[in-house]
Amino acid sequence: MLTPRELLTTTRSVRLRLDLERPVARETVEECLRVGLQAPNGSNLQLWNWVLVDDPAIRARMAEIYRASIDDQQRMSAEAAAAGRPSRYPKTPQQERISRSVMHLRDHLHEVPVLVVPTIAGRMDGVSVFEQASLWGSVLPAVWNFMLALRAEGMGSAWTTIHLHREREMADLLGIPYERATQAGLFPVAWTLGTDFRPADRSGAERAIRWNHW
Repeated sequence: MLTPRELLTTTRSVRLRLDLERPVARETVEECLRVGLQAPNGSNLQLWNWVLVDDPAIRARMAEIYRASIDDQQRMSAEAAAAGRPSRYPKTPQQERISRSVMHLRDHLHEVPVLVVPTIAGRMDGVSVFEQASLWGSVLPAVWNFMLALRAEGMGSAWTTIHLHREREMADLLGIPYERATQAGLFPVAWTLGTDFRPADRSGAERAIRWNHW
């Protein structure tokens, strides 16, 4: 059994090591989600909803939207580079490894046993930073709790947001009321191939810690 520190420091984004062959029981995912829902949320209003998808045909359509969104992002990145705008993602060996794992998930998303889309009530369009922070802060802790619970069971996921380029398409597919709910991401859920995950390199973390002043 993982210690609390091990759980918190070894829960990673898992793409390459998702087991695409082993079935995932609904009750297992639901129990992990119950753990997630114990997270604090704004004024205890519990404004979230969670769409869990194990239907192969729906997963296949979700994967199509996901792939199209990656194409959108690649096109926008190419346009930004042509215009001389700097990229947020430097071409380092680490970023290249991440890119390979992202493309692996792109090619196999439809094979992942369960896909989860959490939502929070309301839209972020044109609202104040306070309102945005309040809404995100009311769903993201639950998502992270959910990922920790998956890890504790020997399962894994990855926090993906690329499909939000086509959020309305995903909303239409899943019956999410787009005008009244904001999607927080898309989370593939599967057992992992092995459980020997390690803490990530955060050697630069000390430079980000500041006391009393930026």
